[in-house]
Amino acid sequence: SKATVSVLNCHHRPPQPTMSQFVTDFLIGGCSASFAKTCTAPIERVKLVIQTQDANPKIVSGEVPRYTGIGNCFSRIYAEQGLGAFWRGNLTNILRYFPTQAFNFAFKDTLKTLFPKYNPKTEFWAFFATNMASGGLAGAGSLCIVYPLDYARTRLASDVGTGKRDFNGLGDCLIKTAKGPKGVLGLYNGFGVSVVGIIPYRGTYFGIFDTLKTKNPYQKDLGVMGFASKFAVAQTAAIAAGFASYPFDTVRRRLQMQSEKPKEQWAYKGSMDCFTKIIKNEGMGAMFKGAGANVLRTVGAALVLVLYDTAQQTLAANK
Repeated sequence: SKATVSVLNCHHRPPQPTMSQFVTDFLIGGCSASFAKTCTAPIERVKLVIQTQDANPKIVSGEVPRYTGIGNCFSRIYAEQGLGAFWRGNLTNILRYFPTQAFNFAFKDTLKTLFPKYNPKTEFWAFFATNMASGGLAGAGSLCIVYPLDYARTRLASDVGTGKRDFNGLGDCLIKTAKGPKGVLGLYNGFGVSVVGIIPYRGTYFGIFDTLKTKNPYQKDLGVMGFASKFAVAQTAAIAAGFASYPFDTVRRRLQMQSEKPKEQWAYKGSMDCFTKIIKNEGMGAMFKGAGANVLRTVGAALVLVLYDTAQQTLAANK
């Protein structure tokens, strides 16, 4: 019937991506992420230190004084550990971020082909929901693969003070934790709340970006206006996603801080216990500790989206 044909035309499935397209997406996403993360590593280190200080034994015991804010944290890391310390854990972050972001982008575009294709002008909410769903599923899937590296990144970056470091590097961190009371599962401490948090983060991140992108009049411009407008769209998406998932991220980092310790030394029994104790003992605002630095850090996340999108456009234009 005509109605059936009309529905099929409205909701036809896009063509399946080829393996070469998947590999191209993987490489563009990974390279964009590595570059952006190296640029914003100092901000990310400060954010992690502030976010985890209430679960850091050196700070809780009084061995290392508390950090009072972003400026105080920047100046003290430089004075106590030197300039290079701002990039502590950055190699691990690239090792983690390359597959994370590459899989996110590649899976997102592949997963989008599993959903009907909606017109953003006439079916806005269906289009937005599809982008949210594909972005969230891509984020959750990639997290399963790289979570131990995410754990190591947190532990290496949150090592503070001038004394002996907790871990000598990526390998030492992974081995010591795997030899702890929980074994290899210690590397996945906080994984449950991470999966819950990654869905609103990636879903909001890709959902808003892909949706606003269609409304950007300079979307196809490869010049300065195109880059600036795409960056504004990406920055909006990154900030919104950061705030949507930040409480989950705080709980995850706190749980990661106790992974290698005996169970009797744990401050939190699990995700819900951690949520409850933080709100009860420190107030709701504690869920957003380091969020100011995180807003600055989103410059890197926005840069990743813009570089990825521009690289794809440039490749398409050269074909």
